[in-house]
Amino acid sequence: MPDATIHAHGTILETRGPVLYRVELPNGKTILAHLSKPLADAGAVFAVADKVLLELTPFDFDQARILGVASAD
Repeated sequence: MPDATIHAHGTILETRGPVLYRVELPNGKTILAHLSKPLADAGAVFAVADKVLLELTPFDFDQARILGVASAD
């Protein structure tokens, strides 16, 4: 069974390219995140201060995949 992914919310700090973003996690850690394939294919663009849903692996907490806009919980 593959290891489960970790979902977290983050805030876009900076655009680093067409699919790369610098994102801040709620604990203050800054990571590099890229768009998921469906978002990249759809041409999704996020602006600074947008709240996003992230997927991280238990092996690397410095990179993440952006899954979409974070819901207002």
